[in-house]
Amino acid sequence: MEKHIYPWQKSLWNQIQQRREGLPHAILFHGPAGIGKVDLAERFAQSLLCEQIQPDGYACGTCVSCGWFAKYSHPDYRRLRPDILDQEDAMAADDEGDGEEEASSPKTKKSASKVIRISQVRDLADFANISTHRHGNRVVLLYPAETLNTESANALLKMLEEPHPGTVFLLVSSYPESLLPTILSRCHKIPVSMPPHAESLKWLQEQGVKDAEVWLAEQGGAPLSAYALAQAGGREEMDEFLSQLARPTVEGVLKTAEKMQKTPAVQLIAWLQRWLYDIFSMKFTGVIRYYPRYKSELAVLAERADPTTLLRILKTVSARNEIADHPLAPRLFVEDMLLEYMEICS
Repeated sequence: MEKHIYPWQKSLWNQIQQRREGLPHAILFHGPAGIGKVDLAERFAQSLLCEQIQPDGYACGTCVSCGWFAKYSHPDYRRLRPDILDQEDAMAADDEGDGEEEASSPKTKKSASKVIRISQVRDLADFANISTHRHGNRVVLLYPAETLNTESANALLKMLEEPHPGTVFLLVSSYPESLLPTILSRCHKIPVSMPPHAESLKWLQEQGVKDAEVWLAEQGGAPLSAYALAQAGGREEMDEFLSQLARPTVEGVLKTAEKMQKTPAVQLIAWLQRWLYDIFSMKFTGVIRYYPRYKSELAVLAERADPTTLLRILKTVSARNEIADHPLAPRLFVEDMLLEYMEICS
């Protein structure tokens, strides 16, 4: 596990070091997706457990605690996240291996939870009550915090209301507005901002990403999202979705919903939100921010779109994020979203 942080996080990292004195028992890192919030929180967690912390606040990477942390086996550290993320990590690791482990567990994909379960939170009770193994902090990293369901959120709230000395909770969220207000009120909030465009672009180019400017724009300026999509060659699916938005038909909507029902709903919502923002911006300022490759199509839609309808659909699409992680019927979710979008073209 590398100890570095991303270039755009250095200033914030220095600010965080000032929180070491009188460390809050709960900290919420919040900001847009795809900018490295989890990486930042994880580096901070490691530094809180490190036995030979460096002058700049980084963990040393060589002590016993850092060795355990790198293997996610530190006895004073817990990481809470949906099972689906563990599954995805295992599949990614398996892709680099021979595939035998994945083949031996065919039920994993169906059983993986997309939420942080109450049992995961309850398991923290014993962890928080026992003495620390290295006579330092106990650290809990929980992400994405918005995947807490009602039961697990209430269980976490009880722990935050009655904090155990020496236990630090680090929460990470891209949608803090979806968290319980009572959880928010008990966390020290650290906003993590979208990186400057020039810094993100430079970083992508240093990673060898071709057409970095285009990828960055289409991912709303989020460098890690741009990098991930570029590495996965994900533009084909995005372009298919955007082509449907450019010339929507009922038949096309039904086909798109059928084909993309397994695509993460949050990704489809993000693509649609940026498309709608571009229509709105094109209509009133003549400027396109996200999808300059579709300038002519956006211009046609901007000319036809009713401002009131456009604003209403922008609002309802944003509201869909609240159920995007666990839609009951993914295909119908996509259908309904796209059929509503068609109203701006009527």
